[in-house]
Amino acid sequence: MTFDTKRFIEEQVKEMKKKVGDGIAICATSGGVDSMVCAALAHRALGKNLIALFIDDGLMREDEPEQVAGILRKLGIRTVILRADKDFFKALKGKTDPEDMRKAFRDTFYKTLGRAVKRYKARYLIQGTIAADIKETKGKIKSQHNVLSQIGINPQKYGLTIIEPLVKLYKPDVRKVGKTLGLPKETYERMPFPEPGLATRVVGEVTPERVRIVRRATAIVEKELKKLRPFQAFAVLLSDRATGIKNGKRAFGNIIVIRSVESNDAMTAEPTIIPYPILKKIQKRIVCEIPEVTKVLYDIKSKPPSTIEYI
Repeated sequence: MTFDTKRFIEEQVKEMKKKVGDGIAICATSGGVDSMVCAALAHRALGKNLIALFIDDGLMREDEPEQVAGILRKLGIRTVILRADKDFFKALKGKTDPEDMRKAFRDTFYKTLGRAVKRYKARYLIQGTIAADIKETKGKIKSQHNVLSQIGINPQKYGLTIIEPLVKLYKPDVRKVGKTLGLPKETYERMPFPEPGLATRVVGEVTPERVRIVRRATAIVEKELKKLRPFQAFAVLLSDRATGIKNGKRAFGNIIVIRSVESNDAMTAEPTIIPYPILKKIQKRIVCEIPEVTKVLYDIKSKPPSTIEYI
């Protein structure tokens, strides 16, 4: 059965208008496909009664806050950037277990949102949870931060009433909705980016310095693989270190993993077949432009048994 995007939009707009009424709603917007589509959909339903909130948690890609806010404001959406990086790094300090990190991120995320809801006297939180988030959380593969009731957490704990208009859709249909809503192509076709941001790409303790390293490496990977149009491509910083040679001397530095996959709905994935000259160029740029890195690897594991992200 063909997915009717126009009908879906009409139904969700009607439903959101009914739920929110004259109230104020906040849409948590990270810049990823799901949250951007959610913001555009909510804006069509609520207009000036919607606030798109970008939480700058210090875990985003290069220049992300300004770029995301710029796109949303061009669409006429009231957008607020909330600086909260210190809170997130404090919550993640000393944590290395993936689930502990995700729980710490989730708790800080919703506490921050809860404060924003009170500040703007909003009664509702609209977020871009999609079907894959629910499936992976229920399957106990990894808990997604934006899935609360499914893991036994009452959203009222954070003073929130949550609306999830995309919860029955997978990524391909979310992209179709974004296109129909008139989002820029570079937005609705953008590679997936996890809500916990670069924290999912740092194995070991998440610190500002380690995030800086993986942020720069990710920018290099994304740029050099852009022409191949992978489903998702990024860099991962491992907790292990390796010996290398810098300026003719021994150097004991960081290890970066290149991860690039092809997928349709993120439930299964195969590694991208990257021409060797491109891999060679990526590793050379990473080692030269990030002095702390001494070794670069390429991950060829499929999903399953692997996951796409590392944390």
